[in-house]
Amino acid sequence: MGTLRIHFTADDLARVTLADAHDPLWEMILTRFRFRDRVRPLAFRPWFEELHAEPARTAQMRQGARLLDSLVPSGPYFPDFLTPHEGLLSIERGLAALLGTPRGRLAAELWRLARHHSLPGWVRPLAEGDLGALKGLVAALRDYHEAAVAPFHELMTAAVAVDRACRAHSMLSGGVDGLFAGMRPLFRWTPPVLQTDYIVDKDLVLGGRGLLLVPSYFCHRAPLTLADPELPPVLIYPIEQRHRWRQPVTHRRDLGALMGANRSAVLHALDRSATTTQLARMLRISPAAASRHATVLREAGLIETRRDGIAVLHTLTPLGAALLDGSTGHLSA
Repeated sequence: MGTLRIHFTADDLARVTLADAHDPLWEMILTRFRFRDRVRPLAFRPWFEELHAEPARTAQMRQGARLLDSLVPSGPYFPDFLTPHEGLLSIERGLAALLGTPRGRLAAELWRLARHHSLPGWVRPLAEGDLGALKGLVAALRDYHEAAVAPFHELMTAAVAVDRACRAHSMLSGGVDGLFAGMRPLFRWTPPVLQTDYIVDKDLVLGGRGLLLVPSYFCHRAPLTLADPELPPVLIYPIEQRHRWRQPVTHRRDLGALMGANRSAVLHALDRSATTTQLARMLRISPAAASRHATVLREAGLIETRRDGIAVLHTLTPLGAALLDGSTGHLSA
């Protein structure tokens, strides 16, 4: 894991803006990363389960998934032409902009991708700007979006709106300093440089252009930005985990179905704070297993972990406690 360093001037600080909503093209691409997660975040599990419950929907996704997995592989780079700025206006405006990508840009970005990953033969016509290849890509992405993202639009919109409202409040009350302070530990703000964990080491010099912050439902852990530093600066950031939970879990059996019996047992065991060793003893599992389950729960925002001398102490967060209680007031924003 590297670090992204974003360098601000006084003009940039005056031009920091928050997008009104999520970007459907970025969200579509980010779903492919969520399919590759070795440990799937708990908040996304209802999405996975609903997708797989309808074979017709997964069939509609298949072609787009195949194309995206070649164009957006795991690694340090994927082409910027897949996420044009017009995507913020609507999925159709974004796809129209993608269809109009200049031939020279297609060739340059796909050639850069080929330096990192072996590409299938169907990419060559795309790199040459073949209109039929571009239309085929756009059609497959439209089908994928309709199956994998569009049915969850209301859920995503509501969650992103709550997160954005929190950010806007921080910005109104404390300016850019308050905004970035409210986004710790995701961001580390040491004026005039904003730092965050990133897939590679990278410096982004804004040079007076400002920065657009775009909240994302499917972004997880670390933000993303465009690869080309000459494009208008944009930062896609993950909303807080607590804002993704929209429905209460009212029974222990329901909680076990959501996260698995073992992790549910760990969460219930933490109705009082406990160390990893104490968890292992209470649940009769190995300390290594207890540590793994605690890591997943911590990443889901359900517990927090701190050192207590030589021990590591785990404690429920308000979200974790609300999940155990099945409290609608705590889980709906």
